[in-house]
Amino acid sequence: MKKTNAMRILDGLKISYETKSYDDDGEHELSRGAAAGIAEKLGIDAAAVYKTIVMRTEKKEVVVFLQSAEHEINLKKARQACGAKEVTPVKPDELLALTGYIRGGCSPLGMKRSFRTFIDESVLQHEKVYISAGLRGEQIVLAPADLVRAAKAETCDLVL
Repeated sequence: MKKTNAMRILDGLKISYETKSYDDDGEHELSRGAAAGIAEKLGIDAAAVYKTIVMRTEKKEVVVFLQSAEHEINLKKARQACGAKEVTPVKPDELLALTGYIRGGCSPLGMKRSFRTFIDESVLQHEKVYISAGLRGEQIVLAPADLVRAAKAETCDLVL
C-alpha cells in the first residue's frame, strides 16, 4: 500500500502506528453512521474510531474536530472549544480543495494547511484509536497521546 500524507507525518515524527483495511462500499455517503459501520467491518469498538469533522466559523476560519463514532458532536461545545459564535460543517464539495482529502477519507493529519484541531477528551480513555489514513478503506491505529501530538490538537468535551 502507498503511504498517505498522514502516514508520512507519523513517520516523520517517529510515531508508531499500524494500518487496518476495510472494504469501502460507499457508506461514506451516509450523513451519519459511516464511522460506526467502519468499526463493525473491522470488528472493533465504535468508541475507539474517531471521525474527522471539518467546520467553518462565522469568521470563515476552518477548524477540525474529532469525535468518537459512537457520538455526535455537540455544536455548542464545538463553538466554545474554538471560541466561535457559529460553526457549520464544510460542504463535501469543498472538502478536497480545503484539506486535500475527500469525504470518507479525511484524516486529521496531513491536510493541505494546518488548522486548529480539537479532539473529544474521551480519546484519552483508549489504549489505541482509529482514524482515517487519508483514503477510503484504510484506517490508522495509534496511541491517543500520539494522535494529539501529531495533530497538534487540544482535547475537550465535544459530546452531545
